[in-house]
Amino acid sequence: MVSKFIVIEGLEGAGKTNAHNVVVATLKELGVTELVFTREPGGTPLAERLRELTLNNKGIGDEIVTDKAEVLMFYAARVQLVETVIKPALARGAWVIGDRHDLSTQAYQGGGRRIDRQLLMALRNTVLGDFYPDLTIYLDVTPEVGLNRARARGELDRIEQESIDFFNRTRARYLELAAADERIKTIDATQSLDDVSAAVRNAVIEWAKGII
Repeated sequence: MVSKFIVIEGLEGAGKTNAHNVVVATLKELGVTELVFTREPGGTPLAERLRELTLNNKGIGDEIVTDKAEVLMFYAARVQLVETVIKPALARGAWVIGDRHDLSTQAYQGGGRRIDRQLLMALRNTVLGDFYPDLTIYLDVTPEVGLNRARARGELDRIEQESIDFFNRTRARYLELAAADERIKTIDATQSLDDVSAAVRNAVIEWAKGII
């Protein structure tokens, strides 16, 4: 059985934790037993330090993280994770389940921050080359619903405190990218928890036909 890289994406409050649990349970039903879990940014000591720098509400003293510095730190964290954790895991036959990957940067920084898309793609291609997730589960939720859920969890990080317009632009970019890539499966995450869980499970099973 060839190892695969599956990523779960979505706005804050989209339900990524529940989707993660459903994906794991579904893969185990299908006979996949060796699983590695990652999150972005993060997943290695260096990447976790970069996560703290980019998401910490307190910032770095009085210094503001610029949009382009934010992007570069995300890519530094990502390439460290890919090269030292994800690729080695795949090479030894493990399946990798990721909480976010490059689609987040294309949506949040390209859509939300309005950073030039050609710049982002140039960075992506330089850092990751032809490395892509085999399957991405995108949980689509309106910013209003997602942020209400996120606030109920507790304090929001630096990016979670952005304006509703920021998240509307981010969501629009997510939907645009998902519609153009058959490797991305969109799930309506405004449904009930049971319906979302069923949709995620069905998406994994349908995708896995002929693979497992």
